[in-house]
Amino acid sequence: MESMTQIYNDDVKRYKDSCAGLNKVDYPRIDNFVESDPAKIKWAANLKKYISSFKYLEYTDDYLTINLYRPFNKQWVCYSRDLNERVYQMPHVFPNTMITNRVISLAGVGGRAGFSVLMMNTLSCLDTIEKGQCFPLYLYEKTEIQQTGTTDLFANINNQPSTDGFTRKDAISDDGLAHFKAAYPTESFSKEDMFYYIYGLLHSPEYRERYADNLTKELPRIPCVKTAKDFWSYSKAGRDLAELHINYETMACYPVTLKETGEIAFGDESYYVTKMKFSKIKQDGKSVKDKTTVVYNAFFTIQDIPLEAYDYIVNGKPALEWVMERQAVTTDKKSGIVNDANLWATETMNNDKYPLELFMRVITVSLETMKIVNALPKLDID
Repeated sequence: MESMTQIYNDDVKRYKDSCAGLNKVDYPRIDNFVESDPAKIKWAANLKKYISSFKYLEYTDDYLTINLYRPFNKQWVCYSRDLNERVYQMPHVFPNTMITNRVISLAGVGGRAGFSVLMMNTLSCLDTIEKGQCFPLYLYEKTEIQQTGTTDLFANINNQPSTDGFTRKDAISDDGLAHFKAAYPTESFSKEDMFYYIYGLLHSPEYRERYADNLTKELPRIPCVKTAKDFWSYSKAGRDLAELHINYETMACYPVTLKETGEIAFGDESYYVTKMKFSKIKQDGKSVKDKTTVVYNAFFTIQDIPLEAYDYIVNGKPALEWVMERQAVTTDKKSGIVNDANLWATETMNNDKYPLELFMRVITVSLETMKIVNALPKLDID
């Protein structure tokens, strides 16, 4: 990012010099002026707009933060309105690295992977959940200081001033809360309880099946279930699912059988992963995948993986298969950038076993998720 920013700023200077003394209509075309080398810089629309106005950019390590790039896969990201092509409304959800929040991300309309939902507490990519739309627990705005010196807060009485220069606002409206209060007049619950109710409901297989056609064309509509008992069941389930899906890195490792298939290497090399793959078995004369066994690397094979762990589907495929895809070493063809999951393991997590343990932890997450989903109450609504 430092190198790209410097290349860009050098081009700004060259472009500005070439435009000196010219009328704006005579400025060189940006596409004809800059050299498009994907190994050095990505000339997306915003950068072209910035250079045309002679805008210089600055890179700082303060921009670096962690995001959820794909389900159960975190990466470092340079988070900047100038250096990201699109940030959408994320600055109101995660305005800086110090502010905490929770977000229900669900598949956008028309996605090919089908309806899916996942809760997260970090920034996410647009396609963490395909063309995802994010619905946060809170929204944040910069705290404005009025001329009188008093803080200008939102009108909503639930807003809370923040010590780091932002004001927090409940993303669920008062009208939304009143709607649910009217459905369960004898109950006392909060917007947070509603937030987890929504997450629980969106995991209901019956809800997804009944409204499958609608979910391909529009955002989900959230009904009130008939009884307060069921409301609380969905809310508790949603809260439990949220803890599993957000804290997946701290869940217990499922007790698989780890078979040593080669002489253990020195240091962290034994756990270095290039690409996990399923073992193969013969079935009806054909070679088919054996999903109970995954070849981790030349030293280890993971055995006794419960097949029901693959029942937890998120963003179009089992959560475990997302781990297998992303805990790998890949090279981007255009830029030449190497994405090495082992570096995340050793440099960020300080744990060379991280890819292996992540696989084992997501087995636990998958099994526990399906246990909760299968115990959800019948969808009883008017």
